[in-house]
Amino acid sequence: MSEPAKATEKKKTGPKASHASEVTRHGFFVKLILMMLIDALGLYGMFTAYLVKSWAVLAVLAVLIFALNWVYFSKRMIPAKYLVPGMVFLLIYQVFVMGYTGYVSFTNYGQGHNSTKEDALHSILIAAEERAPGVETVPAAVVEDASGYGLAIADCTTDAVQVGTEDTPMHDVQGKCAAGMITEVSGYKVLTIADILKPDVQTEVTKLRVQVSQDVNDGSYKSEDGSTAYLVKSRYSYDEAADTLTDVETGVVYTANDKIGAYVDPNGNAIDPGWRVFVGFDNYMNMFARGDLAGPFLKALLWSFIFAAVSVLSTFALGLILGLVFADKRIKGRKIYQSLMILPYAFPAFLATLVWRGMLNTKYGFINDVLLGGVHIPWLTDGTLAKFSILGVNLWLGFPYMFLVCLGALQSLPGDVEEAAKIDGASGLRTVWSIKLPLVLQSTVPLLIASFAFNFNNFSLIYMLTGGGPNYPGLDVGQTDILISMVYKIAIESGSPNYGLASAMSIVIFIVVGVIAWLGFRQTKTLEEL
Repeated sequence: MSEPAKATEKKKTGPKASHASEVTRHGFFVKLILMMLIDALGLYGMFTAYLVKSWAVLAVLAVLIFALNWVYFSKRMIPAKYLVPGMVFLLIYQVFVMGYTGYVSFTNYGQGHNSTKEDALHSILIAAEERAPGVETVPAAVVEDASGYGLAIADCTTDAVQVGTEDTPMHDVQGKCAAGMITEVSGYKVLTIADILKPDVQTEVTKLRVQVSQDVNDGSYKSEDGSTAYLVKSRYSYDEAADTLTDVETGVVYTANDKIGAYVDPNGNAIDPGWRVFVGFDNYMNMFARGDLAGPFLKALLWSFIFAAVSVLSTFALGLILGLVFADKRIKGRKIYQSLMILPYAFPAFLATLVWRGMLNTKYGFINDVLLGGVHIPWLTDGTLAKFSILGVNLWLGFPYMFLVCLGALQSLPGDVEEAAKIDGASGLRTVWSIKLPLVLQSTVPLLIASFAFNFNNFSLIYMLTGGGPNYPGLDVGQTDILISMVYKIAIESGSPNYGLASAMSIVIFIVVGVIAWLGFRQTKTLEEL
């Protein structure tokens, strides 16, 4: 080997190369440990999805785990190593959420329709359980195995023991009795009184019901104290072949209606709970056609547009005017004034909103009681005044942001443009309207679009200031509700939450904001040509 080649080889195998190799090796082990943790979490999620038979989740997790391992252990996927984390979070927190919201909007998911048909049937039968007439209590014991808690009953005269769990009906097992109590059950641990009296165990024992057989009409055993049990039967008799429930006391037959997800009698009366079913576009039609909902929804939609548009225009106009004033270097102490102008932006918005709510109180508010000499103006309880109050408070909260944006845009404008306007004889107003405003809009339109989207979904201001009220007669929604606060009330605060309808409204909000943003960005391209 020649001397230059030896020198090159020495450089490659020198201390620096050795250090780089060591760093690479340590980095590989760190990556290996992190991937092991991620794989363990993914496998746990797949196992959980398998237990609850959620095959779609299981398949998605399997694909994600395979993709992550392939990307981070392949030498040809260097760019993907940086893109994959963001893509995964995008899929989980954006695409999945949007997709699942869209799916729910086509169902009747809500109060009384939040599970499967099997769960609904089980709940109906349990809710109508009564102690079987003429049945005596029998010796019992609460038992435990790897699958959870169960109930054992016995005929202590013959040591005949039966045991079952919530998922497994009663069946014969080997066991022993002593002094009229079950002391041993083959394959299970018999809980003592001390064990049963533990709060978490006691709750489980109270809810524990074990079917006598595979036929639900045979009833279930229930224990209240953990040492005795009695047979309970539902007032409804279930016919699996016909998929009907019969009230054994009245003889009324309830038939499964898969269109509405409930058991109904011939008169249309349904038994609660029902189950979740696909209802197509019913939720979307209800928003525009259902008598008690269509009017408030359309009013909330119109008010959402007005609120968002007026909020953006008013805050931008005030921010621009103040920006034009305080961009003038001839004003003394303008730095102090600029700092004072952004004070509303420095306070948490929800706290400032609560302060304004107190100030606008009809009887005791500062505005009515002090500034206006004790008059009782219903700022927040009259529909029209409440809307003006909301716009006024939002103007106070929002103008500092627009002031900062406009001031920054004005200060970045080239000075020769204004000098050229003065030479051409343009007045100050003409300079602002024809030169400064278009240049400011060119850089601020994307921010105005974002501000519109924010105000269109400005839930905290509406909820904290008026709570959406005053409410329409007989409804849980009010005259100052925007769509997002209406969604919240329908999904959370109403007496009968309707997640399907709330999801449909959320999709409408997404479409409206998306269309407005698209149109706004098209307008941005037009401004760039000015």
